[in-house]
Amino acid sequence: MNTILENIDDTELPALKREIKEALKNNSLTTAAFKIQEYLEEINNVELNIAVTGETGSGKSTFVNAFRGMKYNDEGAAPTGVVETTIEAKAYPHPKYPNMNVWDLPGIGTANFKPEEYLQKVEFDRFDFFIIVSSERFRANDITLAKEIQKMKKKFYFVRSKIDNDMKAEGRKVMFDQDKTLETIRQYCIKGLEDQGLGSPKVFLISSFDLGHYDFNDFEETIEKELPDHKRHVLLLSIPNITLKINQRKKEAFKANIWRLAFVSGVVAAIPIPGLSFAVDVSILVIEIKKYYNAFGLDDKSLQSLANRMNVPVEELKAVLKSPLNKEINKDVVVKLLQSAVLAGVTVVEYLFSNIPIVGSLAAAGISFGTTEYMLRKCLNELADDAHNVLMKALVNE
Repeated sequence: MNTILENIDDTELPALKREIKEALKNNSLTTAAFKIQEYLEEINNVELNIAVTGETGSGKSTFVNAFRGMKYNDEGAAPTGVVETTIEAKAYPHPKYPNMNVWDLPGIGTANFKPEEYLQKVEFDRFDFFIIVSSERFRANDITLAKEIQKMKKKFYFVRSKIDNDMKAEGRKVMFDQDKTLETIRQYCIKGLEDQGLGSPKVFLISSFDLGHYDFNDFEETIEKELPDHKRHVLLLSIPNITLKINQRKKEAFKANIWRLAFVSGVVAAIPIPGLSFAVDVSILVIEIKKYYNAFGLDDKSLQSLANRMNVPVEELKAVLKSPLNKEINKDVVVKLLQSAVLAGVTVVEYLFSNIPIVGSLAAAGISFGTTEYMLRKCLNELADDAHNVLMKALVNE
């Protein structure tokens, strides 16, 4: 029980976390299970609203699509073009995580959206943070907006877009040094912001056509750290699985949730599985494993998108997939995995019992807890390893 209590971080949905802690301390296991289930439902329903803004032609809409792992011609993509295509604030939900909305805002300084009235017109309060995009030096309108956001105590981030174009142009020069060129562009943008009264700004250099390069990982990690925990979870799961660091952070986020799911499975007595001496809630496993599968980008559409971006045949990426979960995830598949785990012998049983906390005096609940925890960890490791291998294959080919 003490191990479970140590896993509870009060900074995430603090009121509900305190209630869970109190129930566990008082050995009110049914109440604790109910509160944990309530917590999990709240986490699944958390909304994240990200505003992307900037001057006309800065590449806002292209960035909106890239941030959601989409291309301009995908169904549901934000329209892009060489002229202003956004005439009103519009939400674009993530294709896999509809609670995460990336808003494409009209360009600052257009006739209908002057900087001094911009925030009111786009309904400022509904956004969790702002991303200000520019394809060149950040201009007066960008800086005016940033200062207004600052006054209202919300976060904003500067993104210098279209870096791939700059690298192509500079790459034609003799003695081209990419790192020096990137730093020159970064310092140029920072100086322009500092000259306009924005102290110590951080500028992220990003190509919407190649998120795996340049500053995207640093950019995403910075936002992630500055969000509340429950919002951070939504962001992390929804961003494209395009770097090894992102892959690992997703794995750690899922791992932190395993004990909660296992606890609920144990206390509510779970669903009996024919032929086994213990019971487990199969629906919990199916739902959670599907989340792993989608977040790690192992579905056909995500693999094809990665293959296109890295210029590698998708068949080569699929060839490194080892987990049986990559074929299909449903109740029958999960039951078979459970049966094979038990038939593997005493080692598995010893593992299960070594991880069972004191859950009242109900051995069945303890076994269900241990089984669910074991299976979730096993499946998470398998799918995270597959995602790692896919990325390594793509990077080697590149």
